[in-house]
Amino acid sequence: MDQGSIAVLLPDSATSARWENDDRRYFEENFEAAEVAYTILNAEGDARTQQTQAEQAITNGAKVILLVNLDSGSGAAIIAQARDVGVKVIDYDRLTIEGPGADLYVSFDNVSVGRLMGETLEPMIDALDVEIPNIVLLNGSPTDNNATLFAEGYKSVANPRFEAGDWEKIDEQAIPDWDNQQALVIYEQILVANAGQVDAVFAANDGLANSVVAAMKNQKLGTILVSGQDATVGGIQNILAGDQTMTVYKPIKLEAQAAADAAIRMLVGEETSTLASDTINNGQRDIPFAKLVPIAVTADNVAETVIADGFRNWDEICAGDYEVYCPTDR
Repeated sequence: MDQGSIAVLLPDSATSARWENDDRRYFEENFEAAEVAYTILNAEGDARTQQTQAEQAITNGAKVILLVNLDSGSGAAIIAQARDVGVKVIDYDRLTIEGPGADLYVSFDNVSVGRLMGETLEPMIDALDVEIPNIVLLNGSPTDNNATLFAEGYKSVANPRFEAGDWEKIDEQAIPDWDNQQALVIYEQILVANAGQVDAVFAANDGLANSVVAAMKNQKLGTILVSGQDATVGGIQNILAGDQTMTVYKPIKLEAQAAADAAIRMLVGEETSTLASDTINNGQRDIPFAKLVPIAVTADNVAETVIADGFRNWDEICAGDYEVYCPTDR
């Protein structure tokens, strides 16, 4: 009897390089090793396209959908449609906070992702030679629940400092759809409005951080403290060059392995409850949560983290102009 297949629905390739460069390859490795039928589709930022991809996957025999939603509304519609025909759904990386909820949520402790940004930057901000540092919060997409959780994490560090008068929050903006070009425009406007006087930016991912770096270079303002996450090649390059302070490494290989393992178990009718270490409420019910732990990365521990894990390699990081920033004994 045909056991059906697994469909992975990725969100886009523009907001973060991870989806096509990392998640896709790890899913392929896991599904190939398990010899299960699968498809991996990318909606390229279009929620309607993702819904169509889900419908087609179900028509083609998918019994499990691994979903990275573009927004909770469209994600909830996909989950509801899947439930109607007995198809299991795993929310991958992003929680769908509307509707009936997925069967399992596999992600990192996303509040901790943001908290790592705050805890890494806080002592560096305090060490700046300014009386009251000017801080900008550059949040992710308002339609992505993860962006809310990241902000909750870094605000848990930053807000008490704002309230105490130690730091000055001069602006806070959410970037629609994590659009890096919009982030560049928005941050350049912030720089103009504040006469270039920004000391640190809590940027919610490496793409937004790179927009900050580009704007600073465009206006010849030098370097400031900038957070990020995803440990992208560009993010690591910016860190080694001194243009970005840190990133948060979410071991995507482990995340994809956990999600693939759960999907394969669901496909063959095995129990998955043991995979969840926690629960998380999506607004309607508690969802089993397989929660992974993120890691802060600075120039000091690139080799011991992303390089040691094989997530990144020196060849891709040390390309072109970045060769000069790389260790000679690599």
